[in-house]
Amino acid sequence: MPRILVIDDEPQIRKFMRISLTANGYEVIEAENAVAGIAAARTQSPDLLILDLGLPDLDGQEVISAVREGSDVPIIVLSVRAEELDKVEALDRGANDYVVKPFGVAELMARVRAVMRQRSPKESDVVEAGGIRIDLVRRVVTRGSEELHLSKKEWELLELFARSPDHVLTHKHILKAVWGPAHTDDTAYLRVYVNQLRQKLEADPSQPVLLVTEPGVGYRLKGRE
Repeated sequence: MPRILVIDDEPQIRKFMRISLTANGYEVIEAENAVAGIAAARTQSPDLLILDLGLPDLDGQEVISAVREGSDVPIIVLSVRAEELDKVEALDRGANDYVVKPFGVAELMARVRAVMRQRSPKESDVVEAGGIRIDLVRRVVTRGSEELHLSKKEWELLELFARSPDHVLTHKHILKAVWGPAHTDDTAYLRVYVNQLRQKLEADPSQPVLLVTEPGVGYRLKGRE
């Protein structure tokens, strides 16, 4: 049974999370502050960490950094902080996803399943999403029997998304990884290439369902449900 560590100082939130997660087949570990949460992350071997940023003893952003020093456990942030800068900082520090409170149980469970899929061992270097098949070894992209032809930069961009399906990648992270550290502010340039990819990948590029925008933060490749 997958184990999920919930770090939140509000007892009613922890109770709600415990009931919801247990009902969906997860074992729940609870921590009421940052120090206890960091310790549990290091000793209890959770498969996923759900973290509130507003903790009484340490800001949740610092918890992400502390956990990331020795673990790649997936982290979902649940926070009342809806500011773009908070989301970007959390993702840049190593969080896998960011959900603003209040949230629906169905949405949370979908996000949990998405990051847990990332945790599962991959059988091959082939990623399938939205009817698209991405072969990371052969560097081939197909829709059904049709091979899609991408430019070098389009492939590098898609490969980056495909290696982290369902993971929100920030503008800064994408630009640095594909174009280098001198281009981390060139978001307009990135938008052009994302639009080019959508023209080739999406059934309706004006209503993307595969390569989706996380407003003000970045982009995410939606994997198979």
